[in-house]
Amino acid sequence: MSGLPACPRCASAYAYEDGALLVCPECGHEWPKDAAPAADETRVVRDAHGNVLADGDTVTVIKDLKVKGASLVVKVGTKVKNIRLVDGDHDIDCRIDGIGAMQLKSSFVKKA
Repeated sequence: MSGLPACPRCASAYAYEDGALLVCPECGHEWPKDAAPAADETRVVRDAHGNVLADGDTVTVIKDLKVKGASLVVKVGTKVKNIRLVDGDHDIDCRIDGIGAMQLKSSFVKKA
């Protein structure tokens, strides 16, 4: 819409600028334009099909993945249990049977 963030109190999309503040016309809440996101907001990691992933989930690899620095390949259909979500480009930290510990991109897995 206008590129302005939604109201943090009521989630209204009709916020507008008023000097150095953003104002919500629906609930009257005012907040600074440069306000950092709230600490309770967490990053949402989604798999290749858009399902939300969480720590401890089981995922399935949807594409053959070459292991960098080795002649191993993680085959399509490999199940990975008990994943951990981490920050970064490779946002899944896991252990794959027969290969060991590695990091995967969430775009190459689907929730099992």
